[in-house]
Amino acid sequence: MRSFIALVLCLFHTASNAAQPNVLLIVSDDHGYNDLGCLNPDIKTPNLDRLAREGTRLSSFYVAWPACTPSRAALLTGRYPQRNGISDMIRNEAPDFGYKYEPEEYEVSFERIGGMDERELILPALLKPSGYRSAIFGKWDLGSLKRYLPLQRGFDRFYGFVNTGIDYFTHERYGVPSMYRDNALTTEDKGTYCTDIFGREALSFLESTGDQPFLLYLPFNAPHGSSALDPKIRGTVQAPDEYKAMYPPVETEFIEKARYGKKALTPTPEARQRDYRAALTCMDANIGHVLDWLDQHHKAENTLVIFFSDNGGSGGADNEPLRGHKSQMFEGGVRVPCIIRWPGHVPAGKVSDAFLTSLEVVPTILAATSTSTPSGHKLDGHDMMPVLAEGKPSPRDRMTWVRQGDQAVRWQHYKWIRTPKEEYLFDLEHDLSEKENLSESQPALLKQMRGLFDEWQTEMEQAEPRGPFRNF
Repeated sequence: MRSFIALVLCLFHTASNAAQPNVLLIVSDDHGYNDLGCLNPDIKTPNLDRLAREGTRLSSFYVAWPACTPSRAALLTGRYPQRNGISDMIRNEAPDFGYKYEPEEYEVSFERIGGMDERELILPALLKPSGYRSAIFGKWDLGSLKRYLPLQRGFDRFYGFVNTGIDYFTHERYGVPSMYRDNALTTEDKGTYCTDIFGREALSFLESTGDQPFLLYLPFNAPHGSSALDPKIRGTVQAPDEYKAMYPPVETEFIEKARYGKKALTPTPEARQRDYRAALTCMDANIGHVLDWLDQHHKAENTLVIFFSDNGGSGGADNEPLRGHKSQMFEGGVRVPCIIRWPGHVPAGKVSDAFLTSLEVVPTILAATSTSTPSGHKLDGHDMMPVLAEGKPSPRDRMTWVRQGDQAVRWQHYKWIRTPKEEYLFDLEHDLSEKENLSESQPALLKQMRGLFDEWQTEMEQAEPRGPFRNF
């Protein structure tokens, strides 16, 4: 009798796990809004194009910050950067001017000692009570001290780098080793192109999951520029030669320009664009390996796949028809490519213009996995599935951004931006490229948008403070 009960319980547990969807969360880095093969025939992204055919592409999807660190913190917490504490970059500025840190200097720099507040809950920790096994392979960017690393935040496996960018082959950030396996610094794969490493590790993790539901977080650094002091490397995106060969050759690779107060060889704009596209295509190939594995192991039907960029494109990227680029509050800095696939839940081959953001990622995954939000834990997003699966209106009617002296609000189809030098008001429904500034012709609306920003700012100031930037 005991054996029969044990068998029933085992079957129940297996069936329960089978009903829980797996989650594959893929994030690219500085990926241009128009840089998908399904939009631009000059770009080779067959696997992302496949995702778009088999899922829904979101054309009005925003991130919470126009550059790396706060954007990635927001997507993992489901909370505004000003609420979760990562409201600016965790990085050092000196390498921007050609300076290489001595080891002793680097150990006490903010890039080394800064990190996400230990009280913050991120996605893998939230999924733990539901039995999920979680892994991250790629760019972490939320702190490099042991207490900040992914295994201390709920992940079970980690292989990746801890800063905002690296040399794709040496895995160093401006000469400083940056690749970790779990909690330990490693140079075991030095010389191997890092995008291929992250794809390899993802497949290894998938092979180990068995019947346990999983969260696989693949935050690539491609096609972000390379972080090296050598201007010939730093001025472009490193990519394997086989992927460069997939694009038309460029006539001139390098030109001489002033850098760090002296002349140096830097890549031409044509070479930079080719390298960017090659890195993007290599990333796409590794995404394809993961999608193929899901097919081969009959897990694709039960896996929610979410793909988007951490912010707008830069360097060799194409953000058309949007204005601006990474680091700016214009649409080209915060509106990004996004595709979601979940067979039987999300329509295939559809394009949705619903107003949605990366703050929706955590609530959507929690709802899909039947995971409860801890009592009293404030999320700033909504479950996207009623919008995507049932065609309901998006519950989001506004989004707010702050980056140092720049502020912005999107409310319905209006967009307000205020910088130290200028103030803008746009009607995105009729002016997606943000060419016509309505700030003088629409004073009442301008006042209303300022008021919405002030309300949001008051809410953020009243939220329980989080480090490292808040004074408490």
